[in-house]
Amino acid sequence: MAPVSTMAGSSALSSRLTAVQPSATYGMLARAAALKKSGRDVISLSAGEPDFDTPANIREAAVAAIHAGHTRYPPVAGIPQLRAAIVSKFERENGLRYDVSETMVSSGGKQVIFNALMATLNPGDEVVIPAPYWVSYPEMALLCGGQPVIVPTRMENGFKLTEQDLRAAFTPRTKWLILNSPSNPSGAVYSRQDLQVIVNVLRDHPHVLVMSDDIYEHLVFDQQQFHTIAQLGEDIQRRTLMVNGVSKAYAMTGWRIGYGAGPEWLLGAMEKIQGQQTSGASSISQYAALEALTGTQDFISLARKSYEQRRDLVVSMLNAVPGFTCIKPEGAFYAYPSCAGLIGKKTPGGIRIADDEVFANELLQQTGVAAVHGSAFGLGPHIRVAFAADTELLTQACQRIKTFCSSLT
Repeated sequence: MAPVSTMAGSSALSSRLTAVQPSATYGMLARAAALKKSGRDVISLSAGEPDFDTPANIREAAVAAIHAGHTRYPPVAGIPQLRAAIVSKFERENGLRYDVSETMVSSGGKQVIFNALMATLNPGDEVVIPAPYWVSYPEMALLCGGQPVIVPTRMENGFKLTEQDLRAAFTPRTKWLILNSPSNPSGAVYSRQDLQVIVNVLRDHPHVLVMSDDIYEHLVFDQQQFHTIAQLGEDIQRRTLMVNGVSKAYAMTGWRIGYGAGPEWLLGAMEKIQGQQTSGASSISQYAALEALTGTQDFISLARKSYEQRRDLVVSMLNAVPGFTCIKPEGAFYAYPSCAGLIGKKTPGGIRIADDEVFANELLQQTGVAAVHGSAFGLGPHIRVAFAADTELLTQACQRIKTFCSSLT
């Protein structure tokens, strides 16, 4: 068979791909890895994952599952024990009741979101996404045939949606509103009062579904209580898809287990899609996740305390950087400082800092510190600094950032 030419291969690709951008997060990770491979001293603050090991009891549960022979195809929607544990988790931690049929397990929270969008979006349907947003939300909406509607938030409002902005964004074509609290990348946390404002708007638009991405639920700081929008009324719960997983709370990013809960009609459609896509998530990972949800929870509070201490260090140091303004994130493990005061300045080598992407690239090249430019998350000029690293590395990184910024003229 004759090889397909590069041009012919490109023409064979789906037209949907032309509007989709590769992940800026993975792009920065790749550039940082290449620089490190060349021998440079690199500190990567671009990865959105805990730096802790998965707790021992969870790892041991996975080994036990292997020895017990739990290595065959699992049910598409998840093993019954884990789905029951998910039901218990929502009732215990969030005061929300679900039937097992209203849950499912996927290969990461990303697949839960993709399944839901694929199951519901028709061409032209709109997905309202507050900015800054996790980089995959708009791209997944596009891949599933929808149209992302980006609603910028403001730093002075803590990067949270306002009633006025949300009302202006909704149209008869709106299918979904995506909420992520605590937020990647801003660390914003919606209080119950904040969520009530959103609920008041939603009740005027009963055709809009809500996707509540709560993956950072357990990383809320300053003794705040976590709230999720489905808690604000049965009518809202019936139109909300809860998205969660074990990756952030239990340091299990590589295990690839996410889960969802919501109305049975939606979960059934999502299961149908997953059945034709990947089938069930890894059986071994599901037994590890079962232990995560039902075993000791001591790890969560210890990790949260560590992240909070790191946050305080990083925010303090970043606010001492010339040209930076950094509000204190209320959750997750990201700081999102503005670098507006540096746009237009030049490096000692004469390179003009035209925007936050140039800033992030020059920061990496000149100092070896990897951070993701904020415009990739829909709102610049900012950078996202992940503080999921030990304090020594964070201190070194912030010192390098300050030295670099002080050199700009």
